[in-house]
Amino acid sequence: MASNSETGHAKNVANFGKLVSFCTGYGADYNPSNSGIAIEALTIMQTDSQNTINSVNSSLPAYNNAIAAREGAFKPFSKLITRVMNALKAANPNAEIIDKALTLVRKLQGRRASTKLTEEEKHELIAQGKEVNEISSSQLSFDNRIDNLDKLINLLSSIPEYNPNETELQVASLTTLLEDLRTKNDAAIAATTPLSNARIARNNVLYNNGAGLVDIALNVKAYVKSLFGASSPQYHQISGLEFKRYKI
Repeated sequence: MASNSETGHAKNVANFGKLVSFCTGYGADYNPSNSGIAIEALTIMQTDSQNTINSVNSSLPAYNNAIAAREGAFKPFSKLITRVMNALKAANPNAEIIDKALTLVRKLQGRRASTKLTEEEKHELIAQGKEVNEISSSQLSFDNRIDNLDKLINLLSSIPEYNPNETELQVASLTTLLEDLRTKNDAAIAATTPLSNARIARNNVLYNNGAGLVDIALNVKAYVKSLFGASSPQYHQISGLEFKRYKI
């Protein structure tokens, strides 16, 4: 589904097309001294603006597919890591190894090592002159999860006792999963670049100060108002056309 901002950009361009059509219909009466709002310039702006919308739209499918593929690969991730941790505990390695693994699992699943302080507890500590410095243990960006999974796999590889019969919990399977997650994450990052560049180009055409579609449209409306008058039917044709600024 298109976001409100994406829909808004397209609405701006659609309204601009209506504005150009009305102004063209005024014929010789529409004759501004500002060449930037002459019919020829408006027509070029309309074409350029629509092209930027088309460029964003054409970049979206590859982006959405790559993001969906990455999300799908990571969706069962947390439950799998819980199973890995339980398999490690069942292997009964020493307590230090368990602690190291738990630290990585907390980061992979975004859990805190200790209970988060309540606001009342924070105020009490401050009143006692103690420093409150809570640092979140959550490292749930895709890059961090991949990095921490790599660390967990290396740790498991060093533990002779960790040798589960379940294929999906074995180090070789986890290594295959890691490479798949890396591949899908890289694809998502790669798909972000053309979409981001297309949005930058679109925003420049539509919202550049003084020269973008919105400012030009407002100048056109002001000219038509001055040409025909605020109560004229010509101005009423275009006065309701909205042009809003979006930057996303």
